[in-house]
Amino acid sequence: MKILITGVAGFIASHLCEYFLNETEHEVVGVDGFVREELQIIGTRNMISFLHHPRFTLIKENMLQLDWTKRLADVDIIYHLAGIPGVRSSFGSSFSEYVNSNILATQQILKACRGTGVQKLIFASTSSVYGEKIGQVSEEAELSPLSPYGITKQSGEQLCRVYRVNDGVPTVVLRFFTVYGPRQRSDMAFHLFIRRMLADEPIHVYGDGTQTRDFTFIQDCIQGTAAAGLRPGLIGETINIGGAERASVNEIISRLETLIGRKAKVIYTGTTHGEPKHTWADISKASRLLGYKPEVTLDKGLPLEMYDLMKLYS
Repeated sequence: MKILITGVAGFIASHLCEYFLNETEHEVVGVDGFVREELQIIGTRNMISFLHHPRFTLIKENMLQLDWTKRLADVDIIYHLAGIPGVRSSFGSSFSEYVNSNILATQQILKACRGTGVQKLIFASTSSVYGEKIGQVSEEAELSPLSPYGITKQSGEQLCRVYRVNDGVPTVVLRFFTVYGPRQRSDMAFHLFIRRMLADEPIHVYGDGTQTRDFTFIQDCIQGTAAAGLRPGLIGETINIGGAERASVNEIISRLETLIGRKAKVIYTGTTHGEPKHTWADISKASRLLGYKPEVTLDKGLPLEMYDLMKLYS
């Protein structure tokens, strides 16, 4: 079977590619235009373990300029993980980049899937589409994103529905909840906190630090994501991919202090603009349909991310 993964140099996609090459016999085609500046620097590092694997092919091209008809000719499963992430920057002048990567590119690939032999397209969405909610959030909850980023991902979900209903494109939507672990993006909180604490530099926390997140370790995320493509059926489903443990930002800092052996220099600043106070995934559907069972707690996952960063910055 041939699997195509967009955004392959990124955090989640590179781990997914690694999984398929190491744990299965499938052929993998990775697509990445390296449109984010960070990926132009770290993309090769993310792919170092599989870049020269005999069952891996890299297509280094912008998705909006790719001849998808040619590339999808013999593809069985697509994981569409490419996109511009991040809540705060989506409010600024770079919003057009979010539109191009998260909406226009998604429409291009969905259009190209019509009439092909593609068996399934898995679209990577986010918990940001839910907005502010109380308690565990199921997939049936009303969508009310608080940021332009969340709106672009909701638009991607709706495009999947439109092309599935009207053209029979076999889509599945996964909503990821705060994925962390080795190779995490440098703008994410864990990466920033660990790097600054190791350097004995102050860390900046938006709001008062009492906001909580459903933290999902990367290997748990990959377990659910891979299953969404490999398990039969599931067409038209939307599924939460959450973690094994929730915690507040202040609790994370306390755990990192214990792990690193150093008191954090915390500066509380600004507000959690565009972000919900709490996130908490109801993963009962993922458990039922994917056999999904996240197992990595923060006490296990945080050291793994820290060791990865220590190697990167040493």
